[in-house]
Amino acid sequence: MRPHDPHTGEAIERDEVRKGYEYDRGQFVTFTPEELRALDVESSKTIDIATFIPRAEVEPLYFNAPYYVYPDGPVAIEPYRVIAAAMTDSGMAGLGRLTLSRRERMVMIEPRGAGMGLITLRAAEEVRSADFGRFDGELDAEAVAIAAMIIKRKTGAFDPATFRDRYQEALRELIEAKIKGLPVKAGPAIQPPQVLDLMAALKRSLAQERGEPPAKPKRKAVADRRQHNLLLPVSGGAREKPAPAVTRASTRRRKKA
Repeated sequence: MRPHDPHTGEAIERDEVRKGYEYDRGQFVTFTPEELRALDVESSKTIDIATFIPRAEVEPLYFNAPYYVYPDGPVAIEPYRVIAAAMTDSGMAGLGRLTLSRRERMVMIEPRGAGMGLITLRAAEEVRSADFGRFDGELDAEAVAIAAMIIKRKTGAFDPATFRDRYQEALRELIEAKIKGLPVKAGPAIQPPQVLDLMAALKRSLAQERGEPPAKPKRKAVADRRQHNLLLPVSGGAREKPAPAVTRASTRRRKKA
């Protein structure tokens, strides 16, 4: 990361670098280190709890980063345990403020077994509001019923150990191959199939859950390119049996003797 002029490429000394904010395209206001230090919020190890709310009322979209909270010394253990037990019994969580890395954050404190956890929360302007109005309308009752059956069959318990970061695993394998000097072959790009028929996709997924063999796609009817049957005219009354219909492929001229 070499500081340089983006227009000329000329190197810039570290002491010439300034922090600033681009308020318009190509227009900046700059700040001195003293001006930025004056904005620092007083750091404290104390969590200032302002209010208690039902834990279920906190929207998970506002969750940012989780932490564990421990008492600061033996004297704080008893109050720590008392507050945790009281929040567990009431189903409440505490909302407060804490300064982390020179930034004041809103945090939520909640009991975690014999201890407590802390989750930093995003501010209101950091979370976009949802716009689901265009999804209104009636649903196919059969499709919903099949989806409910799939959900019921796939119901389980949350176990984060079962989820793997496949990209990280593949990256580690690539690193090991590079270290050992092994040839690396690029795998084929996987294209997920496009779901064109929701009902068919749901039924196919339900069949897989039941262990049923996949249904074979119906073959399209192929147009018969052969000549249609030739109906031969028959003379005579109604008692005479009509001549059979024959096709060109089965009709041959007899050779004259």
